Amino acid sequence: MFTLSCDRAYLYAHPERELSSDEAAQYEAVLAERSRGVPAQYITGHQEFWGMDFIVSPAVLIPRPETEHVVEAVLECVAKDGPGGELRIADVGTGSGCIALALAKELPQAAIHAIDISAAALEIASANAARHRLESRIEFHQGDLLAELSQNYFDFVVSNPPYVGESEADEVQLEVRKFEPRNAVFAGPTGTEVIARLIPQARAVLKPSGRLVMEISATIAEETRRLLQVWREVEVKPDLQAIERVAIAKK
Repeated sequence: MFTLSCDRAYLYAHPERELSSDEAAQYEAVLAERSRGVPAQYITGHQEFWGMDFIVSPAVLIPRPETEHVVEAVLECVAKDGPGGELRIADVGTGSGCIALALAKELPQAAIHAIDISAAALEIASANAARHRLESRIEFHQGDLLAELSQNYFDFVVSNPPYVGESEADEVQLEVRKFEPRNAVFAGPTGTEVIARLIPQARAVLKPSGRLVMEISATIAEETRRLLQVWREVEVKPDLQAIERVAIAKK
């Protein structure tokens, strides 16, 4: 599909279609890249998330299905709170912009601020916002977590932060270790280094009763609960494999 710039239906409808010499060369080159472990998403430059097509590059983490649980958790909280005025949401470590854009699509009343420390990641996120015609809904910031944002301002802080410890590196897929941006995967020796900084910063920028929604792993779930002990209504939700995946807490 990638080599021929076609969809799956075209392949099924044209089984007799032969590759030209140029197409065959490109196909072989793509297979060679994949065989050395380059993720297919970086080869094609695309990944689907929340029913939307996202541009991706090695500058950003590849959006994953389990991260959709973060979006679901925010939507559930909004539904539970009932109709209100404008929502202000900060997406920390936006990467490709997948969480920010999914929320912008689902919550027309939301003003979203997307933050990343990487200028290259913000370029990708901005391009994705433009492709989905949501650029007017999202304000992009380059910075380290929430240090530059206003206090007592946001209704939600959402994040898929780095949460893998260096000690777990051998358990991470080779293609993730080798090709995805290291600072988007690994947080430090234990895996909680980034969220330990994020949690108090989120508390500062959230309005009273504002919520923090973060993707985590089962490895750090207990320590995450400890770090959230001064918050209210702390909950950790599992993903579809029953792995603890999303931490939710109210200020």
